Parts: sequence; structure tokens; C-alpha cells
Amino acid sequence: MGETKQPHLNGAYYGPSIPPPSKSYHRPGRRGGGGGGGCCCNPFTCCCSCIMNCICTCIFQIIITILIIVGIFVFICWLIFRPNTVKFYATDASLTEFNLNGTTLHYNLALNLTIRNPNKRIGIYYDQIEARAFYQGQRFSTVELTPFYQDKKSTNSLNADFKGQNLVLLGSKETSNYNDDKESGAFGVDVKLYLRIRLKFWFVKSTKVKPKIDCDLRIPLSSNGTASVSYESKRCDFDWR
Repeated sequence: MGETKQPHLNGAYYGPSIPPPSKSYHRPGRRGGGGGGGCCCNPFTCCCSCIMNCICTCIFQIIITILIIVGIFVFICWLIFRPNTVKFYATDASLTEFNLNGTTLHYNLALNLTIRNPNKRIGIYYDQIEARAFYQGQRFSTVELTPFYQDKKSTNSLNADFKGQNLVLLGSKETSNYNDDKESGAFGVDVKLYLRIRLKFWFVKSTKVKPKIDCDLRIPLSSNGTASVSYESKRCDFDWR
């Protein structure tokens, strides 16, 4: 290998040839972190996104807090008042006429109801009381009873009088049942009460609720004040609907 002298060195240089320095080119690009391919975040967009996330989180937390507070309040009210179901009894009934003439039913029914409110802290406003009488699924009479207020731990009585005549369409099976009842001297009459009531907790009154009372009765037909069988008092079914 021959001797190579480099002109920029002060003395002779003996060795391989030194390659010329390579040229580097800088490729212009956008500034940003992570190399030349990064992008810059818009500060306004980031701020809006953070604000929306904060608002949604706050609204969600407020809703959850309100639901928890309402649940605790309802539970405390239940512990304080412990509402019990009002008891309805058909204590007495008098059926002096129940005659089916073709499709017309002639009837005279007097019913005595007893209502017992067992609650210590709850009064009841009976704003509307509608009594309906049915035979074999056919309604034959409706009467409106007088509204009243029932105090705590009290018992009240109601009288429902059904008297008159009405069209009753009975099929062959229902007519056969009527003949059987007539022979036995007692008729199966269903009396339903449709109520609109409000509950009173101290000085607070609830919104109106519409429970239904169902009294499935077996009432003896009396003639000249006497009946072949005696009437038995029965507790009615209470349905909040």
C-alpha cells in the first residue's frame, strides 16, 4: 500500500485513505414530541373535553346522591310509621228480594261494612267510595257512599243499600246457578268498593291512591224477617292495584 500524505496534517500520514466527510441533510417537518410525526394538541379542545367530563361526573354524582338520600328518607319513614293494611269486613247483610224475571233482576240488598285502621300514626281520607254489586259476573247496581276521614287506630262503619231493578244477561250456566242458589236459599253476591283515598302522616298528606276492596259474599234470602240460613261475617280482600 502506497504512502498517502494528507495536506491538512502537519506531517506525513501513513495509513489507509480517510474518506471525505458525508453531508447531512435536515428534512424540514412539523415540530412536536416523539419524532417528526407527532402532532400538537389544541389547548382549547383539551380544555373543553376536560370541562365536559367534569360536568358529566358531577351530574352523575348528584343524581346518585339524591337517590341515596330519597331511599334513606323512605326507609326512615317506613321505620317510623310502619303502615299496616286497612281491614274491611262485611259484618252484616240483609237480602230481602232477589228475583230474576226473564232478564230483569229485582233486588233489595242492605250491606253493613266495618273498616278498621290499625295504624298508630296514619289517618285516611276517603275522598270517594263507589260500591258495585255483581251477580254471576254481571253488575246489577252501583251506589256512591259518603266520603269521610278515618282517624288513627279507629273503626268506622259504612252502609251500602242496593235496591231496584236492572237488566242482567245470564247465560244458560249462570241461569242454572241462579236456580241452584234460589233452591238453597242463599245467593253468591260479589260487592266491590272502588276507593280514592289519601294518607295523612302528621301534617303531611299523600297523593290520591286507588285501592279496590273485594267482598265475595254468600247472602241468605230472608222472607218476613227470617232466613233459612244465617249470614256469616267475612273479611274482604284489599288490593292496592
